[in-house]
Amino acid sequence: MAEDYRSAGVDIDAGEDAVRRIVPHVRSTYRPEVIGDIGGFGGLFDIGRAGFRDPLLVSTTDGVGTKAEIARQTNRFDTIGRDLVAMCVDDLVCVGAAPLFFLDYVAVGRLDPAAMEQLVAGIAAGCREAGCALIGGEMAEHPGVMEADQFDLVGFSVGAVERDDVLDGGSVAAGDTLVGIESPNLRSNGFSLARRLVFDVADRSLDAPAWEGAETSLADELLAPSVIYAPAVVAALAAHEVHAVAHVTGGGLSGNLARVLGDTVDAVVDTAAWEVPRIFCELQAMGGVTDDEMSRVFNLGIGMVLAVPGHEADAVIGTLGAHDRPARIIGELVEGSGLVDLRR
Repeated sequence: MAEDYRSAGVDIDAGEDAVRRIVPHVRSTYRPEVIGDIGGFGGLFDIGRAGFRDPLLVSTTDGVGTKAEIARQTNRFDTIGRDLVAMCVDDLVCVGAAPLFFLDYVAVGRLDPAAMEQLVAGIAAGCREAGCALIGGEMAEHPGVMEADQFDLVGFSVGAVERDDVLDGGSVAAGDTLVGIESPNLRSNGFSLARRLVFDVADRSLDAPAWEGAETSLADELLAPSVIYAPAVVAALAAHEVHAVAHVTGGGLSGNLARVLGDTVDAVVDTAAWEVPRIFCELQAMGGVTDDEMSRVFNLGIGMVLAVPGHEADAVIGTLGAHDRPARIIGELVEGSGLVDLRR
């Protein structure tokens, strides 16, 4: 019997079926600047039609980490694509850029067209919410390298900012107010620790209630999709004076807020200013994780921080709220050397 690609583990027919399934999802994200259609060797985007005067392009890339393993174990792939978009586009706005377009890379052990459609549908939904076009991507089967039901997601986003509007940390000043935007879940960070706590330490089932009396399962809480902050933050940047934006991902508040401070100010954060979502408390209790370790790994309920002049804080909170992103004052900047002080 002659050998072929299918016998090596790669199903070309399944790939073609997957492409047919994802076409309408991809097209649903297109902006007027997109040139051409799905299926080319590269995605074309006419930045001249985007309305910028003197734009700088900004690029970011990220993945979803080991949250993918929770999706695999539960056979639920409809939300994790939104996580991928959020991790990328919410980095763009930290330098003042508005998202323009997005590309994805999906690696699988064996291509399942229905599962692929769920993944890409989630990515497309995230792109529509973020206002960026999904103009390219790649699906790759890795038989013999990945298990049949394993997968990984990587994303790449491009945005633009006017040259004189770039946020580079040079505007932060003592006296600035810190506005924190709420995050109701883990988003896509800290899942290696979360998985260890759930499976190895507490021996919990993903189908069990998330906590005593909870109406949601542990899987529901862990797979809750990331909030996408970019549109709300872009609106705040357009309407108000904003000195810095920090995306709170791996490394927590301390690690990420420090990236935008420079060396002349410290951030003083009042951790009693917001309520930590219950899922974090449950994870901490499972393994007796210290407060310091929790704050280094997870966002603990604050997904984005804006440093703004004190007189702008209420207006910024109002604009964010008008875009369905509840926010509150969580601290201030003081003279210092670039440190973050989490006060309990």
